[in-house]
Amino acid sequence: MSTVTSSDGTQIAYETSGNGPALILVDGALCHREFGPSADLAELLEPHFTVYRYDRRGRGQSGDTQPYSREREVDDLAALVQAAGGSAHLYGISSGGALALDAANRVPGVDKVAIYEPPFVVDPSGNVMPDDFRQRLQHLVDAGERGKAVRAFMRLVGAPAIVAAIMRVTPAWKKLKAVAHTLPYDFAILDGTGRGEPLPADRWSSVSTPTLVMAGGKSDEWMRDGARSVLEVVPHAEYRTLEGQNHMLKAEAVAPALIEHFVAPRREPAAA
Repeated sequence: MSTVTSSDGTQIAYETSGNGPALILVDGALCHREFGPSADLAELLEPHFTVYRYDRRGRGQSGDTQPYSREREVDDLAALVQAAGGSAHLYGISSGGALALDAANRVPGVDKVAIYEPPFVVDPSGNVMPDDFRQRLQHLVDAGERGKAVRAFMRLVGAPAIVAAIMRVTPAWKKLKAVAHTLPYDFAILDGTGRGEPLPADRWSSVSTPTLVMAGGKSDEWMRDGARSVLEVVPHAEYRTLEGQNHMLKAEAVAPALIEHFVAPRREPAAA
C-alpha cells in the first residue's frame, strides 16, 4: 500500500498493479479496496494499464478530514493523478461515475473517462429520492445507527427487505457498517441529480475528455435513462449498452469496453 497527501492534508491510501498508462478506478457507495468490484476488474486490466485502486476518503485506510465536500474528493483524485505522473484515465462506477466527471471537469491531466450507471434520476417516474432522505440519512449516521443507515440506503435503491435481512448475518454486513458514515458523501456528490429533473446543464459542460457512458441492458429503465442523459451535458461523450448486465456489473463484461475506449487513440475536438 502507498499513500498520497491530498490538498487538505488527508492521507489517501492506494495500490497499483500492472503496466501501461495509468488508470484510476473510482468506487461507488460503500466500496473500497478490500470490499467491492475493483480487485477483480483490476486483474483483467493489468496487462494493459497501471491500475490504481484507492480508498475514497473515510473508507478503508484513507483519512477523513472534516468538513466533507465533494470538492475535497476531487482534490483526492488530483493528488492521485499527480502520483501517476500527471496523466491518468478515470473509470467510475455508480456515484464514482459522477465523481469521475467532476474530476475531469477540474483536474488537469485526466486523459479519458469512462463511467457506468451513475444513478442520475432524470424521469419523475424513476427512483426519485425523497426530499428529506439526505437529512434522515445524516441523522442516522450522527446517531451512530450505521446499520439503519445501510438499510435505508438499500431500501432507497430498491433492494428487497429480505436482502438486507440476509446480509445482516453475513461477514459483509460488518464491512458495510464500517463505511456507512460515508453514504452522505455519495449523496453530496449526486446533489441535484436525483429529483426527476434534467441534469444541470453547466456542471460538466467544460469536460473536454473523451467520455464513455455505459449502462446495463438488464438495468431499470430509469437507470439507463440517467446514463444516456449524460450525453446531453458532456460534450464528447458516447453511450454503450452492456447487454445482460445490471448495476451489479461483472468485471469480465466491462473490461473489454474499457480496454477498447482507453487504448484507442485520442481524437482531439475539431476546431470551431
